[in-house]
Order: sequence, then structure tokens, then C-alpha cells
Amino acid sequence: MEPEAGELQIIKVTPLQQMLASCTGAILTSLIVTPLDVVKIRIQAQNNPFPKGKCFIYNNGLMDHVCICEEQGNKVWYKKPGRFQGTLDAFLKIIRNEGIKSLWSGLPPTLVMAVPATVIYFTCYDQLSALLRSQIRENEGSIPIVAGIVARPMYWYNYEVLKKWLCEKSGLYEPTFMINFTSGALSGSFAAVATLPFDVVKTQKQTQLWVDECQKLPVSLHMSTWAIMKNIVSKNGISGLFTGLMPRLIKIAPACAIMISTYEFGKAFFQKQNIQRQYSDSVST
Repeated sequence: MEPEAGELQIIKVTPLQQMLASCTGAILTSLIVTPLDVVKIRIQAQNNPFPKGKCFIYNNGLMDHVCICEEQGNKVWYKKPGRFQGTLDAFLKIIRNEGIKSLWSGLPPTLVMAVPATVIYFTCYDQLSALLRSQIRENEGSIPIVAGIVARPMYWYNYEVLKKWLCEKSGLYEPTFMINFTSGALSGSFAAVATLPFDVVKTQKQTQLWVDECQKLPVSLHMSTWAIMKNIVSKNGISGLFTGLMPRLIKIAPACAIMISTYEFGKAFFQKQNIQRQYSDSVST
């Protein structure tokens, strides 16, 4: 007996399947975006070598990390000598002289932190969204905001709005891979711009903390976020709050696009498998 169409539509993706989809997206995002940051750090280091105790930002496409330069000479990947003339030149010389694996230097430790955090975040968001939709109207616009804030603040509201708008413009009921990819890139870019001032402040506070510890200085009472912002504006103007915007967009836009589109593709794959399994079970009975 073939199941009713309405029965097939209610098939949901399980939390385990959501975790597998988000894990795949997190790993793929890291693998694609990490080489960009490795090259950026290597070019930055050749222009301004990192002395012992110097802080720098490392990003694997999912999370930013403040790293401390250690005294290990050229053995450390970010201290290896290079004579790079640009991004493409750096890619080619690193691959030729050090091997292609060097483009993913420092990836394993950050994956240990980034992948579990991303898996928990995406799975919690979907589970919370489903719970809220079961309690209130299906198309309630506040659901992505509430679920996103509870799971972890990011870009979900813009993503859901853009995805719905692009589907309507394309005359589609379900989003395609390209719609998910575009919505992820745009919503990630909007979030990157909106949160950059706070990220600049966070980086300053983290860097100062490491400097104090490396120089054995007593921990002082650090300025508040608002005070640091005012100090930045007084020295560099409003533009100081948006320092590093272009590099941030170049990384975050593709990272968000890859992560969300891979996640949605994975969920669609598992949902199709679940529907086929239910159909097979109903036919056999």
C-alpha cells in the first residue's frame, strides 16, 4: 500500500542526521577556507615577522582564534621563510617548496574546537525551530531570530528571509543548492559587517590580555567594550571599527555559503533516504 502524499511530507530529518550534515559542512568549510588564512598569515609574517609573544589571528573558516607566536624559529609553520609576491605566488611556492599539506597547517587543533561547536549550533537551531513552529504559526518570522539567539547569535534571520525571497522570485517551493549557497553568502556578509566593530574590540582585549601575561604584568582592570570603541573612534575615526572588513568578507562570505549549503544538501539527502525507507517499509507490509 502506497502512503499518502501528506504522510511523506511529514518525514523529518533526525537529530543524528542533522549532526552528520553539519559535521560534513564544518569539515568541508575548514578544508576550503583554511589555506586562504594560512597564506594570509605567511604573507603577513614575512612583512612583519612575529616576535616571541606576538599575537595573531588564525581562522579556519568557522571560528577566529588568537594565537601566540612561540620561540621555535623556522620550525613553526607561520615562521617559515618566504619570498612571496602575492597570494597566488604564495600558494604556488608553498606547494612547491613545502608540500601541499602545508596549506592546512594548524588545522587539526582548530577542528577539535570548531567542528563540535558548529555541530551543536546547527543541530540546536533546527531542533529549536521545529519546536517553535509546533507551538506557533508555521511562517512566524520571529522563529529564526529566537532560535538563532538561543542556539548561538549569527545570521539565521537574514538567511531564512533571503532564502524565502529567492524561492519566490524563482517560482520555487523548495530552495535549490544555488539558492542556499547565495543566501548563506549574503547573510554571512551582512552579519560580518554588523558584528565587525565588536570583533575588533574582542581582538584588542584578547591581544592585550596575552601581552600582559607574556610580559608578566599584573592583570589590570580592562576598559569596557564601549570605552574601547570610543577610544578607537577618537584615534582612527568610525572606519577604525571596521578595520579588516575586506579580508573578513572574503573569508566569511564563502565560508557561510559553503557551510549552510552543504548542511541543507545533507539534510535533503537524508530526508530523501527517510522517505524512500518509509515507502519501502509500507510496500513490504
